[in-house]
Amino acid sequence: MKLVLNGKGSLPIWFATSQNWKTLLANLESQAQQFIKANDFEPVAGRMLLVPGSAQGLGGVFFGQGDETKKSPDPFLVGKLVGLLPKGLYHFANAPLGGARALEMATLSWLLSSYKFTRYKSSKTEFPRLVAPKGIDAARIESIATSVALVRDLVNTPANDMGPQELEKAALALCQEFKIKPRLVRGAQLLRQNFPLIHAVGRAADHEPRLIDFSFGPLRAPKVTLVGKGVCFDTGGLDLKPSSAMLMMKKDMAGAATALGLARMIMDAKLPVRLRVLLPIVENSVSSNSFRPGDIYPSRKGLSVEIGNTDAEGRLILADALALADEESPDLLIDFATLTGAARVALGPDLPAFYATQDGFADEMMQHGLNVQDPVWRLPLWDGYDHMIDGKISDLNNVGHGPFAGSIVAALFLRRFVSKAKCWAHFDLYAWNPSTKPGRPEGGEAQVARAVFDLLAQRYGRAAK
Repeated sequence: MKLVLNGKGSLPIWFATSQNWKTLLANLESQAQQFIKANDFEPVAGRMLLVPGSAQGLGGVFFGQGDETKKSPDPFLVGKLVGLLPKGLYHFANAPLGGARALEMATLSWLLSSYKFTRYKSSKTEFPRLVAPKGIDAARIESIATSVALVRDLVNTPANDMGPQELEKAALALCQEFKIKPRLVRGAQLLRQNFPLIHAVGRAADHEPRLIDFSFGPLRAPKVTLVGKGVCFDTGGLDLKPSSAMLMMKKDMAGAATALGLARMIMDAKLPVRLRVLLPIVENSVSSNSFRPGDIYPSRKGLSVEIGNTDAEGRLILADALALADEESPDLLIDFATLTGAARVALGPDLPAFYATQDGFADEMMQHGLNVQDPVWRLPLWDGYDHMIDGKISDLNNVGHGPFAGSIVAALFLRRFVSKAKCWAHFDLYAWNPSTKPGRPEGGEAQVARAVFDLLAQRYGRAAK
């Protein structure tokens, strides 16, 4: 995911609007002008026209942006060009609508649109390349794109090649890149070190459950802790999913992948925070020792949990990890999980739900999501539903007492395991693009990672001094 620094021989891309169109046209040779008029091109947002050059080759590209007096077009729309242009080297000949932020987003969209998951393909796709525009932080944009690609690769990889061992290896590779010594807790060690819920969920699989814990940054800096759900495949357990619901379950580890991608952005930018990453990793399988509906288990927090449904396993492994994270009273504790279908019913695949204990953080989060084309939507931690997870013969149940408010109830369950963190936020993700859009190819997606990074970069400063 690289930009080209030397623009020699690159072809221009002109951003055309209703206002600058006549000026752009007037600067072209008469033959090119006649070609454009013959093709009846108008600078409508998203429309493209290839213009011939004087030497029988391609002379440049016009890309419509609409009317400057109206709302600026989606800056990610520029990524559409990646799938339309012939391979070669291009540069932005003028600035897109929307100022410096729009230029950064257009560049990032180009890189994100250039992603393709090719691990199992015999033929590779060669995309057009872009010269780094002047005035942008090219290294930062490349880092974000590379981190997003990491998440997409992890989510797109099927479970036979992305089980608990492989996800652990991906986390360890990131630790090696940034010279970090992680803490690993596997198998029976989980019971000895008081992670009973992680162990219960993952014990039926061939590959033992595990917890990965690593930190980076100055010890006295603000504590930012990320927790990611790492269910490498979810059969539903003994409450078995139907086959149609299992088709996408390779992506049930997307919370852990998102935490890794965001961590990479933070560490590469050297944000002055004490970052901690906790990844509970399991496979929810069916075997003679599967955890059962009606079982009751202790948790790291000390609360007893009755299993109302073995397909609500993600909140169980997150509970132990959140309890561990909470013990050191972080300034900001964030978890990521593909947790409920209810969030998708409410908000669809493109708009992840999130919950937060601080209104200020929630307001910032919504704005940063809009700023970087990575939208989120806040749902309430509605206290009136909290009784729905009260247990009858245990402290709480892992599912609610009815069919309503599934995403809210899951968030309320997780909240029971957080008491010391100054601010806690929970993101209920889909982590998948059902179809290809500019900047968002079909397949696994790093939803919310860029938005959270943008918030942290503004809140704590982009780089350590």
